[in-house]
Amino acid sequence: MAHILIVDDSPTEVHVFRSMLERHGYRVSDACDGEEGVAKARAECPDLVLMDIVMPGMDGFQATRMLNSDPDTSSLPVVILSTKGEESDRIWGMRQGARGYLAKPVTEHTLVGEIRSILGGTR
Repeated sequence: MAHILIVDDSPTEVHVFRSMLERHGYRVSDACDGEEGVAKARAECPDLVLMDIVMPGMDGFQATRMLNSDPDTSSLPVVILSTKGEESDRIWGMRQGARGYLAKPVTEHTLVGEIRSILGGTR
C-alpha cells in the first residue's frame, strides 16, 4: 500500500483528499505548510507528495524545489494540486521538479489516475 503525503494548509482540502485516497487503499499523512511538508517527507519517506502552492511561510513551489534539490528526496515524486490553474503556474511548478500539476477542484478519478500513472499503476 503506497504512502501519500498531503501538504495543504486547508483542513477541508486535506479531509477531502484523504477520503479519496483512503477509499483506494492508500496510506495518508499530512502537513499544513511547506516547511512541515519537507520535514515530513524527509522523515516518513512517502511514495508520493501532493503539494498545494499557496500556503503560509514556505509555499509549495519552494517546498517542491527543496525536495527536488535534496539528494535524499530528489527521486520523490511531487504532484502539485493548486487553485492556481494558469499555464505559467503549471510550467513553473514543473520547473521546480513536480512530476504532475492538477488544478483544483480535482475529481477523484483524475487524482487517483495521476497517482497511479506516476507510481506505475501497481500500488
